[in-house]
Amino acid sequence: MKIHTLFSPVSVEDLYFAGKTTVVIDVLRATTTIVTAIANGAKEVVPVNTIGFAMKVSGNAFGGKTLLGGERNAKKIEGFALGNSPLEYSADVVKDKSIVLYTTNGTKAIVRAKYSENLFICSFQNVNAIARELAGLNQDVEIVCAGSHGMFSLEDSVCAGCLISTLENYVTGLTYSDASKCSLMLYDKYKNDLTGMLKESEHGKLLIEYGYERDLEFASKVNVQHIIPVYSSGVIKSKEKIKSNG
Repeated sequence: MKIHTLFSPVSVEDLYFAGKTTVVIDVLRATTTIVTAIANGAKEVVPVNTIGFAMKVSGNAFGGKTLLGGERNAKKIEGFALGNSPLEYSADVVKDKSIVLYTTNGTKAIVRAKYSENLFICSFQNVNAIARELAGLNQDVEIVCAGSHGMFSLEDSVCAGCLISTLENYVTGLTYSDASKCSLMLYDKYKNDLTGMLKESEHGKLLIEYGYERDLEFASKVNVQHIIPVYSSGVIKSKEKIKSNG
């Protein structure tokens, strides 16, 4: 079982992911927000790669029980009901709702990987659940760090390392790409102070400047959720909900 890590999705084409098992990570903040929304009872999250498409989709589907959420350059988009802070996606706001989500990096990474055979959404909050699912599949894995505008981001790479380290608890004989080895080393360096790591990251500093320091503390919590968000047919739902719907 080989673990390959991409520090940014822009280096590969959409069809690169065809038939693969893929995990997308955007700690600050898209995948943390998606995990939170699903855990708090959202019916589904619809990731989109343009603001225009978000508005179009939200306007003609989902029976009126739709919320537009997301950000552009870390700031809430004018006219959207929600931004991209996971703290906004509480149960009283999102329960039974469909959320159309646009973010600068995270949702674009998810859409880029849409041809994957298996596509999972991971944050620090649900690392163990994703690791156990991957172990059960026993297939090679592509970990996709959303990055920042096509560039490397520290927090996503550290989370990738956290996922790989956790996977080692369930699978023996793993093999790693060079980028995966780097992610493991970064996680080993920062694992004892993930909140501090987020605060020192470039994007973390920007979020603090914009008043979102609480998001960093929230995003650094490890294994507080046990859900497996799965992307399929254009939407993200929990694996459990997909099973219950047949």
